[in-house]
Parts: sequence; structure tokens; C-alpha cells
Amino acid sequence: MNTHQRVGVVDRLEVDIQEKSFRSSNGEAIDVLCDLHFDVEQNQFACILGPSGCGKTTTLRILLGLESNYRGTVQLPGSVEPRIGAVFQEPTLLPWRSVEQNVRLALPKHLKNTNLDGLFSILGLARMRAFYPGELSLGLARRVAIARALAIEPDILLLDEPFVSLDEATAQQLRHLLMSVWSEHPTTALMVTHNLQEAIMLSDRIIVFSDRPARVIGTFDIRVPRQSRNAQVKADLLRSFNAKFAGRGI
Repeated sequence: MNTHQRVGVVDRLEVDIQEKSFRSSNGEAIDVLCDLHFDVEQNQFACILGPSGCGKTTTLRILLGLESNYRGTVQLPGSVEPRIGAVFQEPTLLPWRSVEQNVRLALPKHLKNTNLDGLFSILGLARMRAFYPGELSLGLARRVAIARALAIEPDILLLDEPFVSLDEATAQQLRHLLMSVWSEHPTTALMVTHNLQEAIMLSDRIIVFSDRPARVIGTFDIRVPRQSRNAQVKADLLRSFNAKFAGRGI
């Protein structure tokens, strides 16, 4: 039995998944998540960090409503029908629609005429609104995907390794752009990453998953303002994280 609790207005994300498993081709049950419990406060940016294949993306799929066969409950922030913004590893843009059309396609009716000038400006897309996906680099396409997710003014933003497969310079530029636009309009955010340095740069809280079946083995809260996280501060945070999770497979 599973439920997405959507009663009244909820301030934070709460995840309580007792069990999630899949069936292999030979009928064997493969446990993916087990006794997985965590929360993310309103307008907090959290990262899920854990080994490859441990169940991070499965967790996001449950939050998105794409996986329904699990035991537990999920409480999403927002109203009875919260708006969920999602950014995946691939931009998934419609090739026959322009940049602006791709972004506006996701807008609910009451936001159809929203002025997107500020959003496009922050993300460096102001001159590319009439371009088509085939005319964009992968880095620019990822910016459009971020714009589409944030344009709906989401109650929660879910990101599945949005900077994977990019060169480090492009990825770092996109991290800064994401933080710029998110800081302008903060919302509860949960991002999957394999990159500890990325998590330390972006997040208020790092949620550490074990190997499969995933459970939370600990959290690492960062209270240093992002603008104060210079190279020395990030190095200190990295040492503190490694000391806390030494010997725990991270």
C-alpha cells in the first residue's frame, strides 16, 4: 500500500518508504529501497548522494508518481495538487517547438501568459527564445530544461543528475545559473547526484543513501551561506563530511 498524501497545505517533503522492489526477468524479487525515511524543509535545497544503482532515481520516480508499487507514504509540499518541476539527465525537449514554446508548454492555465523575460535572462536564453532544440548545444538544452521546470513556479523541484555528461566547465556554469535562478524564487528542491563536490556547493542538506536496498545512513547539514562557500570553506566541509561518513561506503 502506498499513498501520496495531499491534504491541505504542507510545508515540507516527507518520505517514508518501507519497501520497494522489482521483479527480475526470472521472477526474482530485487529489493531497491528498505526503511527509507527523510524529510526536506520548505525552500531547502537537498541532495541525495549514494552509490550507483542504490535507488536514488527510483526514489525520485516515486515522488513524481511514476512508480506506484511500493509500501509507504510520501507527503509532497504544497497544496492539494502540488506543482512538481522536474529536470532529468536528458533535456527531453520537443524538436518541433522553439525554446520558448517548450518552456510555455508546461505552464498551467493560470500561468499561460506569465512574463518569462527574467527567467530567460538569468539562464542566458534571452536571445535564443526562437531557436529550436536542434540548434542548441547540450549545455543550452539543459538550461531550457531548467527553465521549463522553474517556469511553473513549482512547490517542489526534482532534479536527476542534471549536469551529468557535461564537461566540468559547462557543468559548473550551469550549477551557478541554477543557484542564481533558484535564489530568486526559492522552492523545496531535491537533487540526485554522484558528485560530492557538487552537493557541497549547492545544498543545504546532503542525504546519504546506503548501497541497495537503499536506506538513509545519515544526513549532512550545511549552514554556511552559499556566497560564503569559497575554496577553503568547501575543503573544510569536504573533510567534515568524509570524517562523518568514513568507512560507510561513500
